[in-house]
Amino acid sequence: MQNPRDVLTPDSLTMLQVIAEAGSFAAAARQLGLVPSALTYRVRQIEDALDVLLFDRSARQARPTEAGAELLREGTRVLQEIDAVAHRVRRVATGWEPQLTLSVDGAISPHTMMELVDAFYAMAPPTRLKLRDGIMTGTLEALTSGRADLAIGVTIAGSSVAGLQQAPLGDVLFIYVVAPHHPLANEPEPITDATLLQHRAVAVADSALRGGATMGLLGGQDVLTVDTMQAKVRAQLRGLGGGFLPEPMVRPYLEAGRLVARKVARPERLVRVNYAWGGPGFTAPGRALQWWLNQLQSPATRRALLENHHHF
Repeated sequence: MQNPRDVLTPDSLTMLQVIAEAGSFAAAARQLGLVPSALTYRVRQIEDALDVLLFDRSARQARPTEAGAELLREGTRVLQEIDAVAHRVRRVATGWEPQLTLSVDGAISPHTMMELVDAFYAMAPPTRLKLRDGIMTGTLEALTSGRADLAIGVTIAGSSVAGLQQAPLGDVLFIYVVAPHHPLANEPEPITDATLLQHRAVAVADSALRGGATMGLLGGQDVLTVDTMQAKVRAQLRGLGGGFLPEPMVRPYLEAGRLVARKVARPERLVRVNYAWGGPGFTAPGRALQWWLNQLQSPATRRALLENHHHF
């Protein structure tokens, strides 16, 4: 008995489709340029290998059995995937990367990112996209470690990395906010470090695999640590602690009165946000990376990536 892999070839799957569509072995044989006996023999080879009956031969018409109908459905899917793979390989040969991974910092607007992803897919590229969440040094580390091809929202300098290229997205003001029912909401301003130390801070964990950074925390302060900027916002909305957040991200909550901004004694935090690509061994961007770099050259796109946090 033959192995199913030997008989379930693209040609044999196409042959079964022709039989089902033609409605009889004789009609299908004419379309395929075969004598009916040769066609019947090929079908029996497949049936023997699978140990199932694919067509009901009790009438003149060739009607698929339940097993035959399932094979036809799966066969159609397999043939479509083969065509898709062939198309993807041809497109990759023209300079498109098989996969492009983007490391996206939590301070970047997810809405604008999805708009860019939508525009990218509208070109029907062969490149598969992968988005990785990044926080602080981890956003850039994903790029420099080879786990990403483009880092968006870099706030840590990486000038010491060979071949790394960076360009600015813009500056983001981080402000100290608390819920209106939090004790610090009514504290006289500017709030001193000594006063902040008496209250819990909410911090987002650096996504770096090694090392990592902390921002805005005081030594000895009680800290609630979360994994994402969205979780940090939710925690501060519930009054679980205070902390610094990007002003564009919390602007709608400030306007709605669900958070209040408080002046603190320490200096204002205006953070330069960049995007980065390249690194060790980098030569030239493929067509997918070049498309993203072209989008990031737009001032409107850069501004939206930092500002467009107004939809929830």
